[in-house]
Amino acid sequence: MPLWLFKEEPAHYSFADLEGDGSAFWDGVENALAQKHLRSVRPGDRVFFYHTGKEKAVVGEMRVVGDPRPVEEGSAFVGVEVEPVGRLARAVPLSRIKEDALLAGWDLVRLPRLSVVPVTPEQWKRVEELGRA
Repeated sequence: MPLWLFKEEPAHYSFADLEGDGSAFWDGVENALAQKHLRSVRPGDRVFFYHTGKEKAVVGEMRVVGDPRPVEEGSAFVGVEVEPVGRLARAVPLSRIKEDALLAGWDLVRLPRLSVVPVTPEQWKRVEELGRA
C-alpha cells in the first residue's frame, strides 16, 4: 500500500478541521508533479497531514477513501476524498526531519514546494517513531 504526505496551510484547512468534518475532498493541487502523485493515490492509502506555514510539521494521519476524480467537470486537476485516522502524539517539525539521517533526503526536504510527496515505508516508520510521546 503506497504511503503519502499531503501539505496544507493550517490557517486554510487544518488537521483539526478535518477531524471536525470527518472527511474532506483534497483539492487545490496544481503543480504537475504533485498532480501526478495525486493521480496515483488509491483508497486505503495512508497519508501524513503536514501543516505548512509557520508550523512546518507532520501532525496527523489520514486515509484515502475514494479514487482520484476531477475537481470539477471538465477539469484536468484531480482531488481525492480523505478521512482522519489520528493525530500524532507529538508533531514532527521539519527542523527535526532535516536533522535525521534517514529523512534528510526525503522529497519533503529536497522539493519543499511539492504539496503531495511519496513516503517510503522506512520514512513512515521513522516519522511515527518521532511522533510518539
